[in-house]
Amino acid sequence: MRNTETEPPGFGGAEAEARTLDAADPGHRHLFLVPPAEGGRYPEVAYLAGNSLGLQPRATREELLADLDSWRRLGVEGHLEAKRPWLPYHEFLTAPAARLVGARPAETVVMNSLTVNLHLLMVSFYRPAGERTRIVIEDSAFPSDSYAVRSQARFHGLDPDTAVVRLTPRPGEDTLRTQDVLDFLAAEGHTVALLLLGGVNYLTGELMDIPAITAAGRAAGAVVGWDLAHAAGNVPLALHDWDVDFAAWCSYKYLNSGPGALGGVFVHERHLGDPALPRFEGWWSTEAATRFEMTPVSRPPATVEAWQISNPPIFAMGPVRTSLELFDSVGMPALRERSLRLTGYLEGLLDEVTVDRPLTVVTPRDPARRGCQLSVRIGAGSANELTKRLRHEHGVIADAREPDIVRFAPVPLYSTYHDCWRVADALAATVEKQS
Repeated sequence: MRNTETEPPGFGGAEAEARTLDAADPGHRHLFLVPPAEGGRYPEVAYLAGNSLGLQPRATREELLADLDSWRRLGVEGHLEAKRPWLPYHEFLTAPAARLVGARPAETVVMNSLTVNLHLLMVSFYRPAGERTRIVIEDSAFPSDSYAVRSQARFHGLDPDTAVVRLTPRPGEDTLRTQDVLDFLAAEGHTVALLLLGGVNYLTGELMDIPAITAAGRAAGAVVGWDLAHAAGNVPLALHDWDVDFAAWCSYKYLNSGPGALGGVFVHERHLGDPALPRFEGWWSTEAATRFEMTPVSRPPATVEAWQISNPPIFAMGPVRTSLELFDSVGMPALRERSLRLTGYLEGLLDEVTVDRPLTVVTPRDPARRGCQLSVRIGAGSANELTKRLRHEHGVIADAREPDIVRFAPVPLYSTYHDCWRVADALAATVEKQS
């Protein structure tokens, strides 16, 4: 039941406006399976949690079953005779993954999970020596990144409390200014071995100025890597042209490849084939043409595939391939344009709701400094409790980050303007106005 005492005036008319906008700018919702709502008055959820786990593309099940059928029909011969042969299967993902992140195919590979890939990359690119020993991350980095860099510092015999530098926003601010990163590098860059930031901050949704920070980091003599978990499939990227040293990303958020799906890796071509770079190796690190010679010494190719270790898990790669084909067909430029429209629309609705409620949007207002996520700080109560009420009372699924942040991601592939309206309507009905 609608709470007419707490909703902003005109929200009923705004629903009709949202429907009109959806008719004119429909997106690609028809390509996805949207869960049924458990509360509220609409049959499907308003799903605003794609920054945590993307929805399932309709094509995924059929494509995955086709790969399973090859195993049933062919057994081991599927390595060469399947419709999509398993031996070169990872190569089917290389070109679309490269296009997605603005890289060259030789610089891109899909493998492992995100934090495993970060560790493998830091084996090569975090090499502390002399006074250049520090790893720089943002203070609000995802915990896994914090754990990873601290453990790398310990592995090198360093104290993580001093080797890891956490950059914080200015007092009273929620997001890290690019200029503050540049100023730190200008002053302290000679001590930095590795700069490893999130391309889009998981908590605030802030899009970092990747090219400017990369240029400053490399000018300071540091290696510059990026965690693109919240950037890949969310914002346009040009990793090769931006001269990024390395990057890693997952594919279960905006890339809709399923829980725990395989991640991706980028290594700039200037590092490829460098025999001075240490790497861990395994069977898939050697040249494909000589892999079955079974020789004891690896002959790694001069591509990022040299960072592979094990043969790829085919049934985990299938959903990634399906998703990448979808991104290829739609294109990141079109998705970014719709993202700006959709996120801007949600921002306008939230402005109406938050003006007289204990709610604050902490994501930058400048569209160029954010992806398709708006994070809201709640002034009272628990973020988890609020998202539970939104789901069970209104059919709105968002993502809580305790203690006080609720994240809303209007994903341009499948979210709608009506979904955004439902978010604002549900918040207005759930969070009481301030007296």
